[in-house]
Amino acid sequence: MIKMEYDSHQGQGLQVADDTEARLRAEIEELKLKLARQQGHATPRPATPPPPSRRALWLLALALAVLIVIGFVKGYVPHRRNEATLAAEADSAAKEVPTVTVVGVERSAATGTLVLPGNIEAVTEAPILARANGYLKQRYVDIGDRVKSGQLLAEIEAPELQQQVNQARAALDQVRAALEQSNANLQQGQAQEQLAKVTAERWKNLQSKGVVSRQENDTYQSQWAAAQANVSALEKAVASARSNVNAAEANLSRLNELSAYKNVLAPFAGVITVRNVDAGALVSEANTLLFRIAQTDRLRTYVNVPQSEADSVHVGQVAHLSILDLAGHQFAGTVTRTANALDPATRTLLTEVQVANSGGLLLPGMYAQVDLTTPRRNPPLLIPGDTLVVRSTGPQVGVVGADHIVHFQQVQLGRDFGDKIEVLSGLAAGQQVVVNPGDTVQEGAKVNPVLLREKKRPA
Repeated sequence: MIKMEYDSHQGQGLQVADDTEARLRAEIEELKLKLARQQGHATPRPATPPPPSRRALWLLALALAVLIVIGFVKGYVPHRRNEATLAAEADSAAKEVPTVTVVGVERSAATGTLVLPGNIEAVTEAPILARANGYLKQRYVDIGDRVKSGQLLAEIEAPELQQQVNQARAALDQVRAALEQSNANLQQGQAQEQLAKVTAERWKNLQSKGVVSRQENDTYQSQWAAAQANVSALEKAVASARSNVNAAEANLSRLNELSAYKNVLAPFAGVITVRNVDAGALVSEANTLLFRIAQTDRLRTYVNVPQSEADSVHVGQVAHLSILDLAGHQFAGTVTRTANALDPATRTLLTEVQVANSGGLLLPGMYAQVDLTTPRRNPPLLIPGDTLVVRSTGPQVGVVGADHIVHFQQVQLGRDFGDKIEVLSGLAAGQQVVVNPGDTVQEGAKVNPVLLREKKRPA
């Protein structure tokens, strides 16, 4: 109907245009006549086009209104139709139950593998210091040399020590002579004391018979007592001289022992790891480090076991060491001792693992990975890493119940293995959790769960 009205208006517009053209032609002819009459009298004024008629303006406005109506019909009606279609589709989607992928919660293995870093050290390692002052006369070993117990490593030249030994021997001879003199004085004093005793007894008998006076008897009795006191003093002098002899002998023995340290010997079989001096170097007693020796036929590694696994580590447990630089080699070891207490700063248990090194491949100071196979009395649960949702309240997982309703449960996490995460609390074995929960998975939403079948890894 709109089209028929548009055609009618268009026909009327053409008729109006023809009338206007005829009128314009008539006016042009009239102007030509006027110009012919006024030739030579004045310059003709330019023709002014006549203003459009009211009918033409109404026709133009009507055409514009028709165009606006046509545009409104072509734009607004399809837009309303699309909105209605989208609303119907959204209403249909809201009524549909979304399908989600779920996976069952399982327990981890009864034995867990715990890999910890550690530094390899020698079981026995000792610095060898100089025990005598002097000059290094000669050395017989260098770094990397394997030595036996008691092997001569170096010689120290100590002339001052030898002079001290000679002085100590002379002092010992002096105190021994003094001891002999003290013994002689003691014997003399004992003889005098015996004589004074006999004399005093005789005078005592005479005084009892009235032959001599009491004064004379008292004099000899006093002489006997003085002789006894003199013997006691001489005995103490002998004991003092004997002590001096013992001290001189001990001093000489000490110096002889120091003289023996002029020959530097290996305390045990091992490898020389440090050599600090060379021939001619001045060495000081207990200050100069000559060598460092390490026993490498058996090594030890210290590892720090976390608190969660501390109760699973015990003495005698098997461990395996691997070195990154020795690919393809694995070294069997044994847990020999633990600290039996946690470090309060790190909450870890210091554990020593010893490993045999008869082949000499392991070196003290190496970095190793210690693999401890620990049994678990209560293995934790495992969930895939893509089921975890981390929010401001903590980590959560979407649990789908038997009624197919989603409930987000807060969990406590353990170790992260990358594709799997340990759950210490918050879940139970056999529950189903949503994999990659999207925006459609909300708290209390009803879903259609589809169980994910995981491929078993080849043993």
